Amino acid sequence: MRVDDPAQLLVQAKQSNRVALARLISIVERGGFGARELARLTWGQGDNSYLVGITGSPGAGKSTLTDRLISQVRARSQEVAVIAIDPTSPFSGGAILGDRVRMQEHATDQGVFIRSMATRGHLGGLALAVPDAARLLAHVGFPYVLIETVGVGQVEVEVVGAADTVVVVMTPGWGDAIQANKAGLMEVADVFIINKADRDGARETRRDLELMLEMSTFEGWVPPIIETVATEGKGIEDAFDAIESHRDYLERSGAGRRKREARILEEFTRIVHAEVSRKVDQLLADPSFQARKAEMVSGEIDPYSIASDLLGFEEEKGPESL
Repeated sequence: MRVDDPAQLLVQAKQSNRVALARLISIVERGGFGARELARLTWGQGDNSYLVGITGSPGAGKSTLTDRLISQVRARSQEVAVIAIDPTSPFSGGAILGDRVRMQEHATDQGVFIRSMATRGHLGGLALAVPDAARLLAHVGFPYVLIETVGVGQVEVEVVGAADTVVVVMTPGWGDAIQANKAGLMEVADVFIINKADRDGARETRRDLELMLEMSTFEGWVPPIIETVATEGKGIEDAFDAIESHRDYLERSGAGRRKREARILEEFTRIVHAEVSRKVDQLLADPSFQARKAEMVSGEIDPYSIASDLLGFEEEKGPESL
């Protein structure tokens, strides 16, 4: 058996082989044929898993909060997997924050699987790899998958879009709310958590969030605001209850089914963009393009004409040609 055969590794991973599961996640991260084959094998198999996205400003305590939420899931005798999105090391290309270090109490728990994934500075790659990894984890039997992002920004909005429930973590201080608003997280948040709520400014942060929510329009679900002190375990049960309440709402209202359908279509769009981009890279690397490039640089032919020829498109006709 090949050690990189997705089908064989998948069989082992479904038998709780964590080494095989880790290898499968690596295949997802690398992309290419192996990742596409794995996606075909796992497609449509993750409906029984619940995905929770956790995002917020750096330093908001997301990893500690995630660690506490793991304990909440385990207290209910459920297994849980965590995908921790970290920045990329400029030397190894790997994840450098090491969220697993902050979750060491779960390291020997066979009901917990934690994997850091590097951003690799590639929005598209990350946006494709995370849903594939989450689907894989659901396929092998994890009823809960937590996706923790490195911070707030466009990447985070893309990544947490893979989740059923999105938790936005803030700390006392108006700056976090402004940053979240600019990043678009106010629109995607299902639960707000003010962590480190024992610090000065927690009341003001709550007031500002409530004001923002009053100015927004919601259909059926208004994001609750939960205060926590994750390092002391305070408010964690309330936070988990809020996540479960949103899950119940999605199931009762049918919004969960619509959300997952929209997510599938969005993922398909990203896959098409990624495949087209990969094809374009191949065309640009073809020796036949090099000669055309010289013609373009010398001014013999315009880039639009070359692009149309390269992609096999017919030149668009303007209104005057109709």
